Amino acid sequence: MEKSSAVRCQRIGCDATFTEEDNADDSCRYHPSGPIFHDGMKEWSCCKQRSHDFSLFLAIPGCKTGKHTREKPVLVKPAPSNPPRAVPVPSGGQNNNAPIENCSRCRQGFFCSDHGSQGKSSKPLAANNAESSEKKAAPVKKIVNLNEDRICKNKGCGKTYKEKDNHETACEFHPGPAVFHDRLRGWKCCDIHVKEFDEFIEIPPCTKGWHNADAS
Repeated sequence: MEKSSAVRCQRIGCDATFTEEDNADDSCRYHPSGPIFHDGMKEWSCCKQRSHDFSLFLAIPGCKTGKHTREKPVLVKPAPSNPPRAVPVPSGGQNNNAPIENCSRCRQGFFCSDHGSQGKSSKPLAANNAESSEKKAAPVKKIVNLNEDRICKNKGCGKTYKEKDNHETACEFHPGPAVFHDRLRGWKCCDIHVKEFDEFIEIPPCTKGWHNADAS
């Protein structure tokens, strides 16, 4: 009997490839219910795990195990009560009365459609040019095994690759940032916004480039 070809699991939080012959009852780890977005905080309603950073949020391991599936699951809708609250971040500045300073998303460095920018960093500016130059110093070069499996951390990619096969159009990704506002989710780079999280995950990448296992 011919072995079936591998397909990608459609459960949220899994993204593994599998075959029907290799699909045990506990082979898949996934999130059974959808996320909650509130004031820059992202939380999985099923396990209450949360993060401000979208990439770290997507990397939170699934909280339930089961079989992989090729069918797109219907996510359990999160309860609207008791939304997660972002930890307040003091601005420490003198312009607390300005609207952008009172915006929790701007203070935390997230994109805010109300003010049309990525937001202001809560870190103080460099005191002098010398300190600024130190922050812009070139990163230390790493020795990479060309045959080693690496996972691309570009937003919207997440594929496993080898550096020997990497090239300028190998990766399809979103340069970002992700935008969450008024119950809409989307990407600023391609100006596509949807209401449901599973629809947001399915937004096709809009840019090609090199895979990057060290993307922040």
